Amino acid sequence: MSQPVETGERRGDEVREPVAVDSVHALSRQIGREVELAGWLDNKRSSGKIAFLQIRIAGGVVQAVASRAELPAADWEQVERATQESTVRARGMAKEDRRAPGGVEIQLRGFAVLHLTQDFPITPKEHGTAFLMEHRHLWLRSARQRAALRVRSEVEQGIRDFFYERDFTLIDSPILTPAACEGTSTLFETDYFGDKAYLSQSGQLYLEPAAAALGKVYCFGPTFRAEKSKTRRHLMEFWMVEPEVAFLEFDGLCRLAEEFVCALTARVLDRCREELKALERDTSRLEQVAGPFPRVTYAEAIELLRQAGAAIQWGDDFGGDEETLLASRFERPLLVTHFPASFKAFYMQPAPDNPELVLGLDLLAPEGYGEIIGGSQRIHDHDLLLARIEQHHLPVAAFQWYLDVRRYGAFPHSGFGMGIERFVAWMCGLTHLRETIPYPRMLYKIYP
Repeated sequence: MSQPVETGERRGDEVREPVAVDSVHALSRQIGREVELAGWLDNKRSSGKIAFLQIRIAGGVVQAVASRAELPAADWEQVERATQESTVRARGMAKEDRRAPGGVEIQLRGFAVLHLTQDFPITPKEHGTAFLMEHRHLWLRSARQRAALRVRSEVEQGIRDFFYERDFTLIDSPILTPAACEGTSTLFETDYFGDKAYLSQSGQLYLEPAAAALGKVYCFGPTFRAEKSKTRRHLMEFWMVEPEVAFLEFDGLCRLAEEFVCALTARVLDRCREELKALERDTSRLEQVAGPFPRVTYAEAIELLRQAGAAIQWGDDFGGDEETLLASRFERPLLVTHFPASFKAFYMQPAPDNPELVLGLDLLAPEGYGEIIGGSQRIHDHDLLLARIEQHHLPVAAFQWYLDVRRYGAFPHSGFGMGIERFVAWMCGLTHLRETIPYPRMLYKIYP
């Protein structure tokens, strides 16, 4: 970097070196000091005498102002030379400026291009979705994508904090499993030294034994569904958080789901205002998210749908259209409960007043985002669970370890699962899940 005649700040006879900063947050603590940072040129505007540089570092973008009259000639040439996504180093005085991104602006005293980028493929002009997905590794650098991924990061940290503060223990459930949680029709199968194994579609079965050991547990990791579905609500690989709680029965499970969603929504509103603004998210709907949520039974939901003109019969499962239509009748998330056992998983506890129904719940987000949580009270009676496994034509031998949980110290317990991508899409107001995960895996799409 070309240097002025005198570098750093002078304090008496002492010259202070610039403070190295590596994030927007760190920069905000250095107002009035000379700083140095390295990053990428997000954008540049220049009048020929004054240039405004948007430099991307951890946590966001920093605005740096370069004056031709005040910079050494060699450094000004570097400013003019810098192109979109060039790697740069900047040095200057950090000053408070409410108009600048992050509220801090740098008055440049030195500038250098470390790597000059030529012909960056993603420009401010409009690009088609197919093109952007082929360049997902570069599309991540755009303002909207950065904002969505920061919201995702905040949601994930909020999930961990929520359960940690409530004395849950994190259980890392396996990704390779010998048995299916809900049948094998939507599983990715692989060879495991001559035996069949599957990529996990849920950590739930492994959490239930852990609940007997630790009381309150959760897992949080990638899950896989080989569904040949090409909709905005489906990915082949997604991240799911699943709590499981010993001695928690159905009403308590509904309250836990409500509390969880309310806590995460409040956290996003509190800590991601700038990101939501960048995404042009109307936050007024999110601000209405407060418990208790409205609740309807499956039978009541069918009646509401039929009144709205849906061609659905009792015993049919909900699709995306039915979820959207149903949730649109309410301002807040909606809890639907007491589903027919005929299309629900084998492990769900029958309703005490009607064994044809199960104590299951779906939590539907408003604004067309559909189901974000699904859960149930689990069967804790050994013989009933065995009968259900047989009714679903599942291999009993593969579930002996799961039956052991009922054989040795049976206990009522409940849990749910929430797909992170659907929740993030709702928070951000995004129309497709592909923007909620760094590298989406979609039907026939695995590059990059």
